[in-house]
Amino acid sequence: MNYVVLLGRLGRDPELKYTSGNTAVCKLTLATDESWKDKDGNKHKKTDWHRLTAWGRQAEVMAEYLKKGSQVLVTGKIETREYMKGGEKNYITEIKVASFEFVGGKADKEPACTDDGAPF
Repeated sequence: MNYVVLLGRLGRDPELKYTSGNTAVCKLTLATDESWKDKDGNKHKKTDWHRLTAWGRQAEVMAEYLKKGSQVLVTGKIETREYMKGGEKNYITEIKVASFEFVGGKADKEPACTDDGAPF
């Protein structure tokens, strides 16, 4: 099963573009944090960054209502693709967004949205 759930904050404003077939595509970066104390009681924090891609009406909703710093709960699947650059094979891993929910702030009043753009 390929299923991921992430809760984090956007690292920059969503980037909305359209394909040649006029399908909306939204690219986002999401930061997730982990905090812990070591055996000596020292606090530590680790931040992981995730690339997100949303499509269709969902992409347009995310671009309209989210901004840098927005907190969001995302579900989706992990996808890795490869591309050639300078004669070398490179890989990129991203989360294909299946659904999301606004968390905190003004966007709280907006509906959750699935990948077909319909509220839950």
